[in-house]
Amino acid sequence: MAVSPLGKLALIVVLTSALTGCGGNGLFGRVTVGDEPTERVVEPGQGSRLGSPNTSEGSSLWDLFRPNQADQTVAVNRYLWNASLDVLNFLPVQSVDPFTGIIVTGYGTPPGGGRAYRATIHVTDPALEARALRVSLQTRSGPVSAGTARAVEDAILARARQLRIADNRF
Repeated sequence: MAVSPLGKLALIVVLTSALTGCGGNGLFGRVTVGDEPTERVVEPGQGSRLGSPNTSEGSSLWDLFRPNQADQTVAVNRYLWNASLDVLNFLPVQSVDPFTGIIVTGYGTPPGGGRAYRATIHVTDPALEARALRVSLQTRSGPVSAGTARAVEDAILARARQLRIADNRF
């Protein structure tokens, strides 16, 4: 028995529709509640993920083709990253994570100073802006004043601008 190309196409369409219907969301994202069809509204970044433990909605075959949220990395500004390491070079680096943009240092004394500091730097954005940099400083007796933390942030931003100008990329 020979199947015509049109018959094959019809079979593929029917099987795809049936498989898509197994997701519970319908072919076009419509969900029926009782006798009344309603639109399902999904906020950006809150789509249902296949195998996600915290979603109350079902998933569908199309979730396999969406990008995996866990595999996304945060791009950090290299000038802010290098400037942070340059300005706070007197602090011993305990851990760095260039994928999330976090630098954690141990206690160290600045040249000419008598107080030991430790810092946590978080570069949150690929832009060379003040909002992309978060610096948390503390001494052995507790957090430092906001003015001191602001001065360190300003020094890091100034150094980052110098590195960018030296790199001749505007």
